[in-house]
Amino acid sequence: MTELLYVSCADALAIEILELAADGALHRRTTVPVPVPGSAAAATSVPLALSPDRTRLYAAVRAPPYPLASFAVAPDGGLTLLGITDLPHAMAYITVAGGHLLSASYPGSLLASHPIGADGAAHGPASQVTATPEKAHCIVADPSGRFVYVPCLGGDVILHLILDQATGTLRPAGEGGVPVRPGAGPRHLRFGADGRFAYVVNELDATIDTYAFEPSTGALALCQTVATLPPGTEGRIAAADLQVTPDGRFLYASERLTNILSGWRIDAASGLLSPIGTVASEAGPRGFAISPDGRFLLCAGQASHRVGVYAIDAATGILTPLGGLDVAANPNWITFLGG
Repeated sequence: MTELLYVSCADALAIEILELAADGALHRRTTVPVPVPGSAAAATSVPLALSPDRTRLYAAVRAPPYPLASFAVAPDGGLTLLGITDLPHAMAYITVAGGHLLSASYPGSLLASHPIGADGAAHGPASQVTATPEKAHCIVADPSGRFVYVPCLGGDVILHLILDQATGTLRPAGEGGVPVRPGAGPRHLRFGADGRFAYVVNELDATIDTYAFEPSTGALALCQTVATLPPGTEGRIAAADLQVTPDGRFLYASERLTNILSGWRIDAASGLLSPIGTVASEAGPRGFAISPDGRFLLCAGQASHRVGVYAIDAATGILTPLGGLDVAANPNWITFLGG
């Protein structure tokens, strides 16, 4: 079965629409420009988010005037621009929750909420703009959509918020945040497949923290910390992304300066991680995604301008490189249309 995916390419200000074949071969279907009013300056990155029903795709350009483009997704995966609205700053991450477009800004240290109209487009102005601890890098809702988490890389804290789904307003829950080790730099957060555990990749010390999730309060309790890089790794560190397979058995993380993908088995009962091993990635693996059937991992090489394909062994989780496809400059975000 062929899977469709979207790859945002920041230097080209474009979204590549690619097809992944059942054997892991990758093909380009078309390239869709992301409109930027005014000068077409290259962006740092272009975060993507799909609506829960997979009929809308949103793209946030991290270049002035920080436009957010809303696209209708056709049954065949084609994109039609619905509209553009400006975000309050360069947003490192966007997500859709409770009928609202939520975003987090790393350089601006803020989060924002935008209403989504009946046409499925995000509209401005923002219904809420709130300052965060330094360098907010991600914004993710729990499986119920009630709680929202914002890892703040510079503040070494994960904000814990409650989303009012009627208004899109976010307010602190409990004590308002989960402290992280000084200097860790929490970057991205993912929930496991059954929603019982959350995993956070820390950029500055290249670790993954496992948290038990309490669904009634949204509280996160630290269970484990593991290192993503082999012992003795020296030099600068810039861990980037993490993803969990759809069946919840394996987790993978990327590191951008050593160009490594690390794999982990997830214990079904405890949520704890045990290492599978590492494999060389495309250069600058800023973002990656796992196919809906869990058979392939696709990695965006921000420096190689290429999407690499890796087969996931169903029994062991070991990654095997299969090849890839050259794409437009600075690919940084991958989103599968299915599942």
